[in-house]
Amino acid sequence: MKNIKKNIVYLLGLGLLTLNSCGDEFLTKLPQGELSQPQIENQDGVEANLLSAYGIMNGNINGTWGNYGAAPSQWVFGEMPSDNAHKGSEASDQPNMNMIEGFNTNSTNDNLSNMWRVYYEGVLRVNNTLKLLAAEQAGTQQISADRALVIQAEGRMLRAHYYFYLWRVFKNIPYVDENTTYEESITKPNTEDVLPKIIDDLEFAVANLPVEKVNGQAGRMNKAIAQAYLGKVLLYQKKYPEALVLFNAVMTGKDITTMPYQNNFDVTKEDGPEAILVAKHAINSDGGGDNANVGDMLNSINGSFTGCCGFFQPSIDLVNAFKVDANGLPFLDNSYRTNPYLSDLKITNPTELANYKVNVNLAMDPRLDYTVGRRGVQYLDWGIMAGNTWVRSQNYAGPFVGIKSTIPRSEFGANAAAGVNYLTGLDVNIIRLADVYLMAAECNVEMNDLPEALRLVNAIRTRAANLPHKKNEDGVDAAKYNVKPYLSFTDQDHARRAVRFERRLELAMEGHRFFDLVRWGVAKQTIESYSAFEGQHLSSFLGITFQPNHEYWPIPQGEIDRSNGSLTQNTGY
Repeated sequence: MKNIKKNIVYLLGLGLLTLNSCGDEFLTKLPQGELSQPQIENQDGVEANLLSAYGIMNGNINGTWGNYGAAPSQWVFGEMPSDNAHKGSEASDQPNMNMIEGFNTNSTNDNLSNMWRVYYEGVLRVNNTLKLLAAEQAGTQQISADRALVIQAEGRMLRAHYYFYLWRVFKNIPYVDENTTYEESITKPNTEDVLPKIIDDLEFAVANLPVEKVNGQAGRMNKAIAQAYLGKVLLYQKKYPEALVLFNAVMTGKDITTMPYQNNFDVTKEDGPEAILVAKHAINSDGGGDNANVGDMLNSINGSFTGCCGFFQPSIDLVNAFKVDANGLPFLDNSYRTNPYLSDLKITNPTELANYKVNVNLAMDPRLDYTVGRRGVQYLDWGIMAGNTWVRSQNYAGPFVGIKSTIPRSEFGANAAAGVNYLTGLDVNIIRLADVYLMAAECNVEMNDLPEALRLVNAIRTRAANLPHKKNEDGVDAAKYNVKPYLSFTDQDHARRAVRFERRLELAMEGHRFFDLVRWGVAKQTIESYSAFEGQHLSSFLGITFQPNHEYWPIPQGEIDRSNGSLTQNTGY
């Protein structure tokens, strides 16, 4: 299951790779002379370089601490600035994250430079692999023509992913590929639209990747991944008919109602039928964690269970969005904010606080308690969530904790780094089948095929209705769980709001929300409305204003300085 990661470690140990870390000078470190060395112009050298390019899928070049901005889950840029989540922990911890969450960051923020450095390292490794492959094919030709074509497709699929991650965060980025000369690379501007290049790579991947993954390795790229990813990029461009063809191809022969929702976040059930594009993680054989889920290592429960760290807490707004009406449907008009559920946040009487019990009469979508840990409800195999003792600073970031990036305590021995229980081998879903269903539903809405959009959304909701109910400390259901399908969509606007709301519920805390708000053109109204609500209960989030330049982030200042004027800062920063 984790074998692609293990192979990367093995091949690095053999010394087959010629890659230098691009560090902060990615544009001036294309080591072209090294790529023609005879000892690596062979099958082992090419395959090793390709695996090293895969190695960046976990958002880490080396080490463990400090890779949060580049996390494949994209919690820092995809969830934390949205209405779904808070940075968590306490106000003084990781203050540069506070700047991102409040849209007052600057170009020296270390999360930005981490994002830039890691994914351009991935681009560099792909480019080196493609250059080395070309040299091998012109020389020894140990690699068959068929395998060479697949290697090229794997590399270009990886490069498209790394560039897309960079584009979503920075928008205006320099593009370098295997044909970029050294002289061109050191003066490459960030004025070119890179999306056509990303699409070129994805189209090549769709045409040339196999249906089955190479060597049966779950972390490899295949045709379905390329189809889903190309569809996603086209969806960002509002090319709905073209995207829908690809999504339909991915969904063919699959029934999501038969795939348990909770298995997507279970370290013992990885590589299941819903997994499409996954960042693979593993604990090293010596117990080390640099191939583990380093990007999410801050996001475990605070307290003695793990020793760290209490970040990435669900917002009050997100928790209340899981409320349902008498028909088992969500409140699409945001009226879920009326009489909000706050857990024990505002209880000040010590006796009342000590005796708090969760209100089991609240009508909730059951996905809530597979997304959020809340006081008085069973939390994996950790016991009943205890409230404030599991949270670093409840008055700062609220009373709720995340679940999707946490593993059961019973798995610490097998799936956590030695003595570091918050550093786990849990994989990260980048694209899963539910995401594809809902992107396809979105295409159908925009093409005004409301019955098909309804069918797809209701498939997601039907599965949710089958979730086992979480219990409270007395062994009874922790809520009046209820989720029902929509009977119909009254018009296109109703369908659009339903699909967008379903994406929020189904994919909450998985790195999509902020990017969705931006591509829908509703980021300003959503985030400012959220700030007005959330700020009533947690003062740190009151008064957030969203400007047009907040749809993307500043280019790291260090990169601009080293480019000698070739890179231009994004507007508004």
